[in-house]
Amino acid sequence: MGRITASAAQLKPDPRYGSLLVSKFINCLMHNGKKSVAQRLFYQAMDEIRRRAPDKDPLEVFQQAVENVKPQIEVRSKRVGGAAYQVPMQVSRNRQQSLAIRWILMAAREKKGRPMYLKLADELLAAYNREGAAIARREQVHRMAEANKAFAHFAW
Repeated sequence: MGRITASAAQLKPDPRYGSLLVSKFINCLMHNGKKSVAQRLFYQAMDEIRRRAPDKDPLEVFQQAVENVKPQIEVRSKRVGGAAYQVPMQVSRNRQQSLAIRWILMAAREKKGRPMYLKLADELLAAYNREGAAIARREQVHRMAEANKAFAHFAW
């Protein structure tokens, strides 16, 4: 989280929390270049988290939620001869963060019938408590990697 990569070098911390992770999340949440809308949605979700869990810091909940969703291993397709194998591989830190953010947003967007900030708050709280659709996605990826560990010797 504290590491700055080449692509994140020009990324500025967000105005409310001064966090690069929040800034990255807002950029991924953004649709059609409307950053102010994405910021408003994110901050409303954080206010909702503060309302639902007054004893917890919303930024801590957010950071822990992202941390809980990060996958350790994933499967990648590798062609050997005429067959394609699902090979389990370690996930780099950058990719872990990207996948976690993507899965949380995907889970929130899949829910229907409520304002986005409420769906986002729900998913962040669920991920913080190690439940919800984003965590289910992570567990599914881990199960897939476990099932295919016989092909680990094909890793490149």
